[in-house]
This record gives sequence, structure tokens and C-alpha cells, in this order.
Amino acid sequence: MINFIVWIIVGAVIGWVASVIMKTNSRQGLIADIVVGIVGAFLAGIFLSPLFNIGTINEGDFSIPALLVSLGGAIILLAISKLFRNVAGFLVVLVILLLAFIYFNCWTMDTTSVFCTSIRTLPFLQ
Repeated sequence: MINFIVWIIVGAVIGWVASVIMKTNSRQGLIADIVVGIVGAFLAGIFLSPLFNIGTINEGDFSIPALLVSLGGAIILLAISKLFRNVAGFLVVLVILLLAFIYFNCWTMDTTSVFCTSIRTLPFLQ
């Protein structure tokens, strides 16, 4: 129970620091800071933890490196939410997701579909 309370408090502090860094503090309240901190730590666990080989606050690790990785995830979450606020940002995120989908489906699985074959024959990928 005490670990849950510490997790909420640390998530709120991380969310608040991330919102100050990304200049979204005037639009967020305490609940949004908690959500940003905890969901940002979850994103960090997916993307940044394997890169730096460090845990996050969601894994019960409250060390300085884990707090910094969780803060990085919260900043990434706020950056993505800022991109979705306008149409151009939405299109940028959509193109990035499409490229990631193509990469993971056509290069890592060695598929022989017509789509992947046509993507591999593009001249700028040679």
C-alpha cells in the first residue's frame, strides 16, 4: 500500500516536471500530472528501458536513473500529445507510424508479399 502511494506521488512529480519542461503546465492539473507521470513511465519502460538497461518507477525502482528514464518517457508523451493538437502534427505521427509498420513487417519478417517486394525495390532504399 505504501509503495502505491509513493508511486502516485513520484508520478505526480515526474508529470509536473515534464509539463514544466514542455511548457504545458498551465493546461494541466494534478490528475493530469499523475497520469502523464505514470503513463510516461510506462512508455519509457517500452522504449527507453531496453535502450539504457534501466528500470522505471512502474517497476518499483525509485533510483535517480529510473526517475530520469521515467521523466524522459513523460516528456515523450507530452511531445506526442502536442503533435496531435493540430492536423500537420497528426499527419507527421501518422507517417512515422506507417514507416514503422512497413519496417517491422517488411524487413524483420522477410515476407514475400507484393507490397513488401515493391517497397524493397524503391530506388532510394537501394
